[in-house]
Amino acid sequence: MSSGKPRIQRFRRYNAPMHIRQHFVHAHIDKALREKMPVKRRAIQIVKGDTVKVMSGSKHGASGKVVKVELRTGRIFIDSLKKKNAKGKEFNIGINSSNVYITELNLSDKRRAAGLKLKPQQKEQVPAEPEKKEHKPTDTTLQHKVDAIEKKADTERAAQKV
Repeated sequence: MSSGKPRIQRFRRYNAPMHIRQHFVHAHIDKALREKMPVKRRAIQIVKGDTVKVMSGSKHGASGKVVKVELRTGRIFIDSLKKKNAKGKEFNIGINSSNVYITELNLSDKRRAAGLKLKPQQKEQVPAEPEKKEHKPTDTTLQHKVDAIEKKADTERAAQKV
């Protein structure tokens, strides 16, 4: 930000457009993960599907996959952090993105993987069993069978007459 005054910085942060707010939802990368990556970045943007670990706050030590990222509030929602309301319905708790670090990246997005210079992950494919092909008679096959039956019937009739 260009201003040094905290009041102006807060004003610009709270009134920032969505494409600028994306920069506010970055988190540090786990050291082990950072060593594997060819990019020398300390923090990257959190996206849905990343696995994160909470490092500060009352939920310290909890980890899970990101279910939702809210740019408007700068909060992320993790699948393992839930709370019940008065009626007993469970809902995810929002955590500030600055209180987590990324332990595993979601690289299903080709653009994100290309930006990080990594290979995109493909969905795990279970080897399918070879399908048993059933022989479905076509029209020509049926016609041949009908012709064979008629010929057999004709030969039996001719044999009975003699």
